[in-house]
Amino acid sequence: MTGLLDGTFARGGASAAVSGDAWFRSLLAVEAALARAAARAGLVPTTAADAVTAACADPGRLDLATVVARAADAGNPVPPLVRVLRDAVGPDAARAVHVAATSQDVVDTALMLMSRAAIAVIDADLAAAAQSAAGLARTHRDDVLMGRTLMQQALPTTFGLKAAGWTAGLDGARTRLAEVVASLPVQYGGAVGTLAGAGPLVRDALAEELGLETTALPWHTVRLPIADLAGALGAAAGVVATVAVDVVLLAQTEVGEVGEVSELRGGSSAMPHKNNPVAAISARACARRAPGMVATLFAAMEQEHERAAGAWHSEWPTLADLLVTVGSAASWLAESLACLRVDPARMAATAEAAAQVIPAAAGLDVGEAGAQADAALAEHAQLVEGGA
Repeated sequence: MTGLLDGTFARGGASAAVSGDAWFRSLLAVEAALARAAARAGLVPTTAADAVTAACADPGRLDLATVVARAADAGNPVPPLVRVLRDAVGPDAARAVHVAATSQDVVDTALMLMSRAAIAVIDADLAAAAQSAAGLARTHRDDVLMGRTLMQQALPTTFGLKAAGWTAGLDGARTRLAEVVASLPVQYGGAVGTLAGAGPLVRDALAEELGLETTALPWHTVRLPIADLAGALGAAAGVVATVAVDVVLLAQTEVGEVGEVSELRGGSSAMPHKNNPVAAISARACARRAPGMVATLFAAMEQEHERAAGAWHSEWPTLADLLVTVGSAASWLAESLACLRVDPARMAATAEAAAQVIPAAAGLDVGEAGAQADAALAEHAQLVEGGA
């Protein structure tokens, strides 16, 4: 039954970006970059660093099965990985493996690399969803829609303004994620954060090799980078969920103002007359899993002394799962909005009927809805033109 639910909850590319293979690639990328950084600082010969880099670039040469088998023995996979690497490069180059580093330096830095890769995929899906939302906002700029507050009919608005709000939310989530990614830091402090046996030159060179930010101090137990990732990913999930639930509610049979049009999905096993908005439902399901993972990561911020006993370890699968579920939610929403059909006539009929019994709705005055939608779309266009 393994993988039965992956089509729903591991959709999109984020899952591959944090897979077991991705973990190995990231850990090896850190060890290779560290060897090169140590060579740049004059701590090891360049030839030794080259040998380590070559070994890390060819995982087939490494006994990774032993790493998997022994990863739990030391509480993390780095000690067995270091032994396997040293065996692979031989005694002459072994000194260039894991120079003056602690396991946490490698694990944390690898997690930054995987997060960056996963968020790039998530961002692409959020961007696609935002583009579809912007297209809906332009197309339906002036189409009257009955606004709902507290789940009750309120006053008229436009579908254009609603979709523009979706666009602004998705753009805001992307901006926050981009800010976090731009500040992802390297981790390098050695056994207890003193840089013993190395120094800031190695740390700075390692950051440069990997395209990460350098830091004045290691963040072994000051977990703000993880918290920043959790917060931005949780916010993105919240935006996705909000758009998805709007689609689900507007697609109810009794409302019928939008619907997903897809030949691939939407049917019911017992009721063939139904057209379920499966993509929006799945986006909502994935996004709903995010808050618990965010809470776990925030709870793990309390870490003792120079290395946490358990709290640090709890972050690894939780952050990976958070990236996967947010990535899945974004991928599903992109599909939902791409195949969304809007029914302006149904929206207008609902609004006109409401105006008969809601005095304040008479005349279907939508205020500055169009102008506000235009402003949001202008901001979206600037974001797209800026390459985001």
